[in-house]
Amino acid sequence: MATPIKFGTDGWRAIIADDYTVENVKRVAEATALFMKQHKMKKAVIGFDCRFGGLLFASTTAQVLGAYNIQCHIASAGFVSTPMVSFGVVKLKASLGIVITASHNPPSYNGFKLKAAYGGPMIPSDIAEVEKLIPDVCSLKELPSFSELREKNLLKEADLEKLYLRHARQNFDLKLIKSAAGKIAYDAMYGAGQNAVKKLLPRCVFLHCDNNPGMHGQAPEPIHRNLGLLSETIKRNPKITAGLANDGDADRIGMYDEDGNFVDSHHLLLILLLYLHKYKGMNGKVVFTFSVTDKMKKMAEKFGLPYEITKVGFKYIAEIMTKEDVLVGGEESGGLAVKGHIPERDGVWMGLLVFEFMAKTGKTLKGLVEEVYKEVGAVAFDRDDLHITEEQKQQVIKMCNARSYTAFGNYKIKSVDDLDGWKFQFGDEKWVMIRASGTEPVLRVYAQSPSLDECRIMLDAARSTIL
Repeated sequence: MATPIKFGTDGWRAIIADDYTVENVKRVAEATALFMKQHKMKKAVIGFDCRFGGLLFASTTAQVLGAYNIQCHIASAGFVSTPMVSFGVVKLKASLGIVITASHNPPSYNGFKLKAAYGGPMIPSDIAEVEKLIPDVCSLKELPSFSELREKNLLKEADLEKLYLRHARQNFDLKLIKSAAGKIAYDAMYGAGQNAVKKLLPRCVFLHCDNNPGMHGQAPEPIHRNLGLLSETIKRNPKITAGLANDGDADRIGMYDEDGNFVDSHHLLLILLLYLHKYKGMNGKVVFTFSVTDKMKKMAEKFGLPYEITKVGFKYIAEIMTKEDVLVGGEESGGLAVKGHIPERDGVWMGLLVFEFMAKTGKTLKGLVEEVYKEVGAVAFDRDDLHITEEQKQQVIKMCNARSYTAFGNYKIKSVDDLDGWKFQFGDEKWVMIRASGTEPVLRVYAQSPSLDECRIMLDAARSTIL
């Protein structure tokens, strides 16, 4: 029987040489080609990140699409970031973008992301349509060669990195950032953001910025537990004013202040909203996922801006950004987007925006966090991923649906929100949220409180109650 292929919240991902094989990539590529033909789409942009087999899988995809007379523009300068592909789709006026990447998954994985003509994630209904078209076996017995495709004008090379860098240089005062933001440490996590940052901010202290598909076995997810070297580097060097990290395909972000303390996505979203509205005078809707801090709602209300809370997954934010005037959009896991760019997560772009804010105000990242607290009060956030049995997971889901939990430890539950998972409100801007993975026996448990220590207490109380 054919291996079932399912798209998750952001593409199809699987272990290389297990389910992620050339034959299965051909199946997904053929479904993509069939979708494009049905919708009269004629041009695609293809890129790959730093993982094993990226060029092979991207080339295979281009050959399959070419067999269906779809013109492909493939990245010419080797690996590229996901935002580079998304931006390339817009600049080259393509119908669709394909990125061979597994984002922040461990290095044994690769994946297949689809991008729409507007330069952001394809909407869920279109993804579902592609998924339904995946054949059990690719129908193509032989694939056309690159030389054949070039002769038919069905294969072209595109310098996606050059297009992106030109766009960044047009939108940021890089001289000001270099002179006023201070010395910056950058951790690429062996990912696709490394070349862009080296060229835009060449004086950074660079960590894990070589092309190493094995990534020393570390999943390139920019969260604190994976970024110990970046934090320690900042602590040891008093001249470093901030740290930036990106995931494997550079669409997510993590940052550190001058003391080597992690600044999470919740704080970065608040900082971006503060900068764009209060300092730059920009307006628009504020959109964020269910797991993001309530302080975003509080700041939007204070600034008189409309807001919308979505299910977890950046694709829901991107869909709104294509239809409405959105100022800031983002999710808890490090995917942030802003007005004036593409409707796409972009970890490098968001880092440049924060550095620009620092440079124009003369404030450190720690100082910007303090200014956020003056606007909406202090907030801390933490998360546990509980690896349990499927039976345990289903029991917790059953209990949540039945509203069987009345307290977690000493924290009494006053109300429950259930847009995407269950958010148990304790009052005083404190809550615990439980969300079950749709594909694994994993429970994600989140906590918000004014202090990180209390978040830990709340998470431990929730764990002891539900397990």
